[in-house]
Parts: sequence; C-alpha cells; structure tokens
Amino acid sequence: MGKGEVEFIGEVTEVDGELSKIVLTEKACPGLLRIEEHSHLYILYWFHQRDTPKHRNVFKVIPRRHDETAYRGVFASHSPSRPNPVGLTLVELVSVEGCTLTVKGLDAFEGSPVVDIKPRSSRDPS
Repeated sequence: MGKGEVEFIGEVTEVDGELSKIVLTEKACPGLLRIEEHSHLYILYWFHQRDTPKHRNVFKVIPRRHDETAYRGVFASHSPSRPNPVGLTLVELVSVEGCTLTVKGLDAFEGSPVVDIKPRSSRDPS
C-alpha cells in the first residue's frame, strides 16, 4: 500500500465541557456554506498527541475506559493509538459564526487538527 497526504482544514481551538469551537482555515471556510441546514455533523480530526511511531504501530489494545482486561484489535476499539491517528465523532451543530463552528459532543482536545467535516445524512443509522 502507498501513502496519502492529508491537509488539515482547521483546528479545535476551545473545549469547554460539552461545547467545542472549531476554526477553519481561510481556504476551507467557503466549505461551510449552508452547513447550518444540518443539525449534526461528523468531525474527523487528528490524534496529534498520538502521532508517533510507537502509537502508530499499535494493533492490539486493552480498552481500559470500559474496564476490559482482554486484548482486542485496534480496529475493534476507539483507541487513539492506531496506524493512522484519525478520530471521528458525531456532534450536534450549535452555531456558525464566520469560519468558526460551535459543536456539542466532540471528544477532541484543544489543538487537535481537523481533517474533514461531513453532515449526517438522513440515510445514516440513528
């Protein structure tokens, strides 16, 4: 397999409890046109604190957040240590102000680069 290239489109700039702010780059900002027509969005972001050779070579984990004690494959978990440190969260869109989104339910840290944003479709399972 080959390698690809990811261009980050923004960053999580603030996390305050359940609410987070995402600021898009000037280049990506036009991509928000009519985003407010959607109540929920999928946010793809980069686990920047786990982007190391050590964490990118993890293929089995013990999901400690769920009090498990047995290994499972990384693809059967939500572990941030993975071959490509990409996170995915379904969030509620709270507001849009210029190039800034306020969302509810994002599980990314401040400083996390944003890879992509996709609206939840009516065809997606609820």
